[in-house]
Amino acid sequence: MRSAEPEVRAAAGMVRGREEDGVAVFRGIPFAQAPVGGLRFAAPRPVRHWEGVREAAAFGPPPPQSAAMGGRGAPSPEVTDTDWLTVNVWSPGSVPDRLPVMVWVYGGAYMTGQGGDATYDGAVLARHGVVVVTFNYRVGMEGFAQIEGAPANRGLLDQVAALTWVRDNIAAFGGDPGRVTVFGESAGAGCVASLLAMPRAAGLFQRAIAQSVPGTFFSAELAADIAGAAAAELGLRATVADLAGVEPGRLVGAGDAVSAKMAQHDRWGAVAHTPMPFSPVVDGEVLPQAPWQALAAGSARNVELIVGHNRDEYRLFLALSGQSGQITDEQAATALRAFAPGADGPGTYRAAYPGAGASELYERVQTDWLFAAPSQRLAQAHVQGGGRAHLYELTWSSPAMDGALGSCHVLDVPLVFGNFSAGMALLLMGDTPPPEAAALSGRMRTAWTSFAADGDPGWPAYDNEHRLTRIWDAEPSVRAYPEEAARLIWRDHEFSALPLLA
Repeated sequence: MRSAEPEVRAAAGMVRGREEDGVAVFRGIPFAQAPVGGLRFAAPRPVRHWEGVREAAAFGPPPPQSAAMGGRGAPSPEVTDTDWLTVNVWSPGSVPDRLPVMVWVYGGAYMTGQGGDATYDGAVLARHGVVVVTFNYRVGMEGFAQIEGAPANRGLLDQVAALTWVRDNIAAFGGDPGRVTVFGESAGAGCVASLLAMPRAAGLFQRAIAQSVPGTFFSAELAADIAGAAAAELGLRATVADLAGVEPGRLVGAGDAVSAKMAQHDRWGAVAHTPMPFSPVVDGEVLPQAPWQALAAGSARNVELIVGHNRDEYRLFLALSGQSGQITDEQAATALRAFAPGADGPGTYRAAYPGAGASELYERVQTDWLFAAPSQRLAQAHVQGGGRAHLYELTWSSPAMDGALGSCHVLDVPLVFGNFSAGMALLLMGDTPPPEAAALSGRMRTAWTSFAADGDPGWPAYDNEHRLTRIWDAEPSVRAYPEEAARLIWRDHEFSALPLLA
């Protein structure tokens, strides 16, 4: 694999990649057949064998995805390149081979994302002595809508297929199929949590890293009702018979239309106050239980876990929507009623944060409901089920906007990948990131890759008594979980599948 155009024999055929600054890179390798035509809305099927050498120099096309959520590449009816299900591999080509493998699952509200995003370039991580894999999976209506006649959670099934490809092929790229770490952020972390709870994923990875786990998992009834509303935008039913012939771009548009109208549907409960019409579905088969219940019952006790969140997760969304500092008392009260747990959730929050104004309460309760509490509780559940977990919180503030973003959502991603000049990293890191950004990134990459190698990220395991937590800041430390007020508010809340209300 040391030539300028390294060739590797994968199970389905030969592939030719590129040598780039000492890293062998292979892009756009199919891991399943294109899910179109007769395979539309089906579980992924094994890729067919090809003859000769397949060029692996360019990323495969992204899956159809939301334009409303900032997605790129949603196909129009004229697009014919539908080979969405592809993997990309970065290998340092080190000797000896059998290196740890890190498989990235992208986020994007279950509506957008692609493994070829420049933010996820695996070269910097690979130079730490790991093989990095990214891949595409179906999102939005294609991947997560509850469609009659189709398996639930097709996006998750795509992920299982990609991990199966890793198991069967990664040794040829210098990786160890017995040391696979799956890692992801936001919706990607929700997918990682799902994989921990899925019998079909058992044995495909030995370690997991979940960065900012969202608490949105849908009951089958809720998911079916939302899918029905999306199909109705096209005058159709949410069935394979009705939707299989709809061009992907039109189906994306239907999902976006529902996303814009979420607040009109009180029966969808708390999720109606978000723009997120899709999430993993607790269907009883592909995903038998929500991750917190499954992990507490020991579903993944043999998988070592890192899980954590950022201190100011929701601040990014306030900034992107132009609402920073503009939240009214009425908006804060509405958010507290929608998201705070317990009979008097709003009162509990106001008592816990007595000096907080409307904007802080609005941000705090949504940070907690959507990311912080689900992440902390996932660590707690995994320990309860007999597993080992390491908890972290990122408190280092983005240097952009004079620090106004704080430690917001997505800030961990450029730090983990070491890429500061692409995609969202440009917004979060600014034109000239300070030296402490590179130093913190190096520490986080070392922790993540060390964990992938031997299960030790460099700080103590979490337990439900001491709650030791890695605090990622300019000077990292270890102490008891710092968000004690929020932890106490959420300690009796059961994170489970969100119901369809009467």
